[in-house]
Amino acid sequence: MSTEASKGAEALAAGLKPPPLGAEGRPEPEQILFGTTEPPPFPEHNIFPLQWTVETAKLVDIYEAARDPGWAPHLLEWESLKKESFSPDQRYAIAYWFALLSVFDSSGPAVFARAMIHSYETHEEDPVRKCFFSVTRDEVNHEEICQRVIARLTPGGPLGYTPETALGRLAQNNVRWYYHNGARYWTGFKGSIGKYPLAILFTSFLMGELAAATLFHGMHLNTSIPVLAEAFRCIGKDEARHMGICMAMIRKLLPALDDEQRLMITRQLRAGYVFLSGILYEPPDQFWDLPETFTPAHRLLEDCARDAGLGVLSLEQRAENWRAAVLRMKGVIEPYGIAFPAIPEIGIDGETVAFDPDDIVPVF
Repeated sequence: MSTEASKGAEALAAGLKPPPLGAEGRPEPEQILFGTTEPPPFPEHNIFPLQWTVETAKLVDIYEAARDPGWAPHLLEWESLKKESFSPDQRYAIAYWFALLSVFDSSGPAVFARAMIHSYETHEEDPVRKCFFSVTRDEVNHEEICQRVIARLTPGGPLGYTPETALGRLAQNNVRWYYHNGARYWTGFKGSIGKYPLAILFTSFLMGELAAATLFHGMHLNTSIPVLAEAFRCIGKDEARHMGICMAMIRKLLPALDDEQRLMITRQLRAGYVFLSGILYEPPDQFWDLPETFTPAHRLLEDCARDAGLGVLSLEQRAENWRAAVLRMKGVIEPYGIAFPAIPEIGIDGETVAFDPDDIVPVF
């Protein structure tokens, strides 16, 4: 309760009279103030009271630069992406790859929107909330790229059409299995978002942004379909900006972590590798629940998409790119006393850790 309101309440309790009315019988501010009281305490994890504090000036600069991303999905030359330019299997294969990408990019808007709401509930500084908003906007654009490619090449896809070939049927089956795993990820993310401090969330997000920047740079360079190469270039620019947001927050937050929180980051980084390998490499079985038919069908579809001009990197190239991204992440977090997890699949030494496969934070 404010000092003036306390005085007013004490005066009323003591039987004192409020100040007289002003001219024409209207109350003066002092008379109204005499009887004011304070509201009950604000509930925990409520978005109120609203405040606009700024602690990290770098985030303000990044948000200002993000107001106009410089591109929009609907302005790309989609008319150049014609069904008749590809065989049925090529169409199915390209649409299949974007359907797999949608497990990551189409969950992005929901994930970052949930994180933005969480940042309001925990009363983070204003530019943090705004940066989450800008990333959510970007992720909607990235989802739209998946949507437009699939709609042009397999109308009704990825699930609402009838494939005419065996490879097309394999594509649909694989997509259904990927969406099954995406649903498991979303369930885990919803349960974990409130459990972790912001430093752990941003470290997990940085793992995803490094992975995304690696993927889209390679796809831009290797794709011979002009509209898709341009889409990958634009998405890559967005991901670089997202990396800047994460780096600014990590530099602010990581020095204050305790030992338990550092261990949580180590576990989440291992979880990030496992989850993101679903698009950057090949999905390992620590999280991914997939049938035996998935991998051979997946490789056939990737080969077909590559032959059609989609710049799908070879397995060896993806392993090397993933390794380079992981080593960058290792260089970021180890100076803060955080042990990096062992990732033997791509030759990274580190600490062996376990994690709950249904409690994964990272996002693309």
